[in-house]
This record gives sequence, structure tokens and C-alpha cells, in this order.
Amino acid sequence: MGTLGRAAYTVGFWIRETGQAMDRLGSRLQGNNFFKEQLSRHRTLMNVFDKAPVVAKDAFVAPSASVIGDIQVGSGSSIWYGCVLRGDVNSISIGSGTNIQDHSLVHVAKSNLPGKVHPTVIGDNVTVGHSAVLHGCTVEDEAFVGMKATLLDGVVVEKHAMVAAGALVRQDTRIPSGEVWGGNPAKFLRKLTDEEIAFIAESAANYKSLAQVHATQNAEPLDQTDFLKVVQKKANEAKTLIQ
Repeated sequence: MGTLGRAAYTVGFWIRETGQAMDRLGSRLQGNNFFKEQLSRHRTLMNVFDKAPVVAKDAFVAPSASVIGDIQVGSGSSIWYGCVLRGDVNSISIGSGTNIQDHSLVHVAKSNLPGKVHPTVIGDNVTVGHSAVLHGCTVEDEAFVGMKATLLDGVVVEKHAMVAAGALVRQDTRIPSGEVWGGNPAKFLRKLTDEEIAFIAESAANYKSLAQVHATQNAEPLDQTDFLKVVQKKANEAKTLIQ
């Protein structure tokens, strides 16, 4: 960052600090009748070192998600509430139409015990269930990772493969196309049916549509009527306490 960049950063910092101070002052002046909305310093997108996330314009990143560093998010993909994607020591690539569901964690490996370097690569139309952990692995197009599953360094989930909920997939495991693996450690369970393979694509499409609804709702300001209702409720609560 050059001299001009540092100056712009400093000015931006003090503008944000001034906004925080003005919010606190305004709340004090309003007394018991103020509606307090805590200003959050959380940043959905954050650069680290010289790397910044690149997110497609029509992708949805939830306000409480954290997308950090060297990360690519493709068209129509969605990163849901509470997710953390940290591309600090390596890169994360997410294709188009993929959904990373709530509270999932995606990280990378700069090096591990065998000395291998692993980015995380997630293909197109992939579903990653709630609270899954993906670390330095590859998930190919139209694969499915169940809720709370854990994929360790070097794992490859092939196209049209499925990892069952809660599975722990050990390092350098390859899950072939058309198979379901589950358990701890994960092992082959059975072949997927044609209906289940079709469901993977359907799941991705459903989440793509749902993400558009959430993106629209998150873009809307707090309705004035709802705001006044909240203020009145706060005022009534304050009167009750006084009495």
C-alpha cells in the first residue's frame, strides 16, 4: 500500500469512527425512547495480505458470513449465514450455482505432514450442507456434502458423489462418482440411485432460487412502520419499568 493508499485508509477509518461516535451521542440524546441498533464492525468481504475476494455480482453472500482473502465465488452461488471462508495461506475457488450452507467452514492448507499444498476447489452446482468443514480438498461439479461432514486435506469428491451427514473423510481419500460414503472414518456405503443423482442438481437449483429471495430481502431497508412499532414497544417497556 503506497502513501496515497495509506492516507485514504486513514481517512476512511476516522469517518467510520466518527459515525460510531455520532450514533452513541444520538442515542443518549433520545434517552429511554431511542431505538438502538448496534453498529457492527463485521465485514462480509475482507482482504488479507494482497489478496481480496472476487464475488460474482449475482452471487449471494449473507451479511453474517465471512469471505476472506484469495477467494473466487462464481455466478449464482450462495454463501449462507455464519459461514467462514478463509483463503489466507492458499486459495478457495467456488464455481457457479453452488451453495455453502449455514455455519460451514472452508479453509486451505499451505502445508501438512506429507508436505503437500492444498487449495480448496468446489465446482459448479455443488451442495455443502449446514456446518460442514472443508479443508484443502476438491469437490467436483454436482457433488453433495452432507451436514456436519468433514473433508480433510487432499480429499477428492468426484462428480455425482455424495458424502453422508456427519462423515469424516480422511486425508487423500477419493470418493468415486455415483457412490455414497459415510461414517468415521468414511467408507463406501452403496451406489447412488438415478433419483438421488437427479436430486443433487435439484438441490443446487432450489438453493439458487432461495438465495435470490434472501438477497432481495437483505437489500430492503427497515420498513418505517415496523420501525415505529419497535420504538413504541421500547417506550412502553420503559414506562413499565418506571412505574
